[in-house]
Amino acid sequence: MTFEVMTDVRCFDFDRIVSAIQDSYWGQGRSDADIRLAFAGSAVVGVFEDGQQVAVARATTDTVFYAYIFDLIVFESHRGRGLARVLMDALFAHPKLKEVSGWMLSTRDAHGLYTQYGFAPVEPGRTMWMRRT
Repeated sequence: MTFEVMTDVRCFDFDRIVSAIQDSYWGQGRSDADIRLAFAGSAVVGVFEDGQQVAVARATTDTVFYAYIFDLIVFESHRGRGLARVLMDALFAHPKLKEVSGWMLSTRDAHGLYTQYGFAPVEPGRTMWMRRT
């Protein structure tokens, strides 16, 4: 199986993305329009298999000092295949993000994934912080 990483938001399957975000613990109450606007203003990565989107993530950034990761989602049908790591690697390699030194994200779960990338809890059980050197 070959996965393709894309950074052009125009290729993304927003019906699927919006549904997944609205079903998540962090995205309940977000409108379709707000989700689309947030992606339009972010550095984005999507993973595709056979032309179908199977995962997505975005980050906001100043391109130098800070980036904040949002909405990292592997669609349920493709979980357990290492795609969260593909998304993380793609975010760190993204042209708008590759020089960023300080990263943040907020999560209730997946701490094991994020610690592999140097994130450490700042606030017990929720926020994790990482600096790239």
